[in-house]
Amino acid sequence: MAKVRRKSGKPLQVNPHKLSQPMGATLAFLGVDRCMPLMHGAQGCASFTKVMFTRHFCEPIALQTTAVNDVIAVLDGGDYSIVESIKNIHDKVAPELVGLHTTGLTETKGDDIRGVASKIDVPLVYVNTPDYQGGLESGWTLTTQALIDQLTKPSDQIDARKIVLVPHVSLQPIEVEKLREFIEAFGFKVVAVPDLSSSLDNHLGEKQASLSSGGVTVAELERLADAAFVVTLGASVKPVGATLQKKNPSIQHRHFDHVNGLRGTDALVAWLLDASGRDAPPEVVQRWRKRLQDAMLDSHFSIGQTRFLLVAEPDHLASMAASLREVGGKVALAIATVDSPILDDIEADQVIVGDLEDAEKMGDDYDIVIGNFHTEALAHRVGKKAVMRGFPNYEEVGIALKNDVLYEGGAYFLFEIANTAEKMREDQVHHERERIKRQSIAESA
Repeated sequence: MAKVRRKSGKPLQVNPHKLSQPMGATLAFLGVDRCMPLMHGAQGCASFTKVMFTRHFCEPIALQTTAVNDVIAVLDGGDYSIVESIKNIHDKVAPELVGLHTTGLTETKGDDIRGVASKIDVPLVYVNTPDYQGGLESGWTLTTQALIDQLTKPSDQIDARKIVLVPHVSLQPIEVEKLREFIEAFGFKVVAVPDLSSSLDNHLGEKQASLSSGGVTVAELERLADAAFVVTLGASVKPVGATLQKKNPSIQHRHFDHVNGLRGTDALVAWLLDASGRDAPPEVVQRWRKRLQDAMLDSHFSIGQTRFLLVAEPDHLASMAASLREVGGKVALAIATVDSPILDDIEADQVIVGDLEDAEKMGDDYDIVIGNFHTEALAHRVGKKAVMRGFPNYEEVGIALKNDVLYEGGAYFLFEIANTAEKMREDQVHHERERIKRQSIAESA
């Protein structure tokens, strides 16, 4: 088990990789079809979020702000800003839903967004997401709970073939799509909440839309309570299961911390076989399991000799660490953005809630860095290879279509890591030869 040191011990973060709750809320609302996220706060908060997601997904991001400044926050309290913003949004783009979420400025002031929302005759979901609490994961989870709590209608009916899938925030759009298709192959109908698989999946629309295009619809959100099962993926979204069960106590909740690698996917398959009554998985599932087994055999020589630094959200850390450990990879250091119970389950020499300065100080302990765009500069400074994962990633295109989950994605992940490890060793040999060559020339001179 991990030797867990939960906090780095510093009074501040020097080189942070953490993302805020409002950003997680924005991303969740973008998984709802024709939804306009409305960030209640300063203009800069929304601008930063919009730029980050636009660069990560290489897509236009629908996001508006109430543009509250210090003076308005004190004199007005924010109510007028919310009402006027929603009026303008509704008149210009007529969204199916407005997703109102707060920031640190308006939460510090204590704006009553629930009270304001009750006076607005426009489809609206509100959620409190101060950026001085939690992080990307909690913002996503709180928003998902708000969508269900405020939109889903209670029911006493059950559709035996319907599953509500709740993915954690670090799953890319293609991964949500692969999960949905995987479960549907066992005979179920799946509704993902939120669903980025058709809204931010790099599809080319007929024209640039002013609203999110694709995702779970408001009508589907209203009818979630007749599902037979709710499946939560990631410790951060586990509370969403109980939120949906309040709408219909007959719904069964099945939770998975992750579905990465062989053991994680096997657990999902075993449950799907039991829930569906099938004797065996579909042929395509069996075929991909064999491919993953072969990938594990092919990659374990390279990965088993490699020490890793992982930098990510807690759920993402747990899934990547599990995939690496299955083939003998050593996670020397895992750095989480926020604290989470899932950190106790990560097999690593050290697991901390810290920043990239902590990683730089321990540069001799690992060979390869796996993390978001901010880890690339770290990797250059400490002379390590980097593999990009998580939010944000400005270095690569096609991030929305990168798959690490289930048997198929697990094979792709191991191949990428193994190839990176081999390239690292080739470079080390090349650099050593060059050093010896230069030394020989200097000695002969």
